[in-house]
Amino acid sequence: MAGSVTIEKLAEQMKLVNAIPEIDMKGKRVVTSEINRPALQLTGYFEHFYSERVQIIGYVEYTYLEHLSREEKIPVYEKFLSYHVPCIIYTTTIEPDEDMLRLAKQYEVPIFTTKKTTSDFMAEIIRWLGVELAPCISIHGVLVDVYGEGVLIMGESGIGKSEAALELIKRGHRLVSDDVVEIRRVSDVTLVGSAPDITRHFIELRGIGIIDVKTLFGVESVKNTQSIDLVIKLEEWDRDKQYDRMGLEEEYTEFLGNRVVCHSIPIRPGRNLAVIVETAAVNHRQKKMGYNAAREFYNRVQSRFREKTQSQE
Repeated sequence: MAGSVTIEKLAEQMKLVNAIPEIDMKGKRVVTSEINRPALQLTGYFEHFYSERVQIIGYVEYTYLEHLSREEKIPVYEKFLSYHVPCIIYTTTIEPDEDMLRLAKQYEVPIFTTKKTTSDFMAEIIRWLGVELAPCISIHGVLVDVYGEGVLIMGESGIGKSEAALELIKRGHRLVSDDVVEIRRVSDVTLVGSAPDITRHFIELRGIGIIDVKTLFGVESVKNTQSIDLVIKLEEWDRDKQYDRMGLEEEYTEFLGNRVVCHSIPIRPGRNLAVIVETAAVNHRQKKMGYNAAREFYNRVQSRFREKTQSQE
């Protein structure tokens, strides 16, 4: 199901302790990365209650409830749980009381506990849900981590994407995904790529078949996720096409509304694609650090031209 994550997966990823294991969590899902601390709801105020969010009860909510009598708490619990929230998580080693457990079981609302502090846990769960529930598309390509830069290699089938990735792996870089790359937009400036579960760590080489990169080259040769910093499009060499030989102006491609720097690389027999991809990744990293080799070369040419012009005058 797109745009949601199961409660089981959430509990496993966050290492939560299930306080009511007898509740059937099949079909229960989280659909938003935002969370809610139900302080106002526990006082009886339910206007603008975002019941679709994961509910987190921290020390402040717990101490408030401790000041209420059992007769005061039960009606609040019942109304709170009647909204059928996805789940409730108690932080900071806090434990739910017997009435909350009994009513949660009645309304079939899962309750979990964690030893993490409320602020640390909130930051962690929001970050993780933000990635899991981010808008996602699947594209045909190969994603490799090259010197810490996420390089997405694209091009027609059979042009050599997987072979280039294999050579990069042998040179010490890491494979994220071959053939199909799932791209998630986790922020206005960040795209994160990963592999589908079924193809993770595998590469298809025509004439050989499927190989397991993790088994052949070790765990240091693979990576589960990587931000996409640079796109390289491989294309057949066209003698009549004009290719950029300076690189003064950046070209971009767009995924899910985010722009990524893109280079079109013509393919000819004898070109070492792995070295080209490495160089493109390092050059891109250098530009992010403030140095542009093409601009520096252009400035030198302009300076030499001015000097020559002045000497002739």
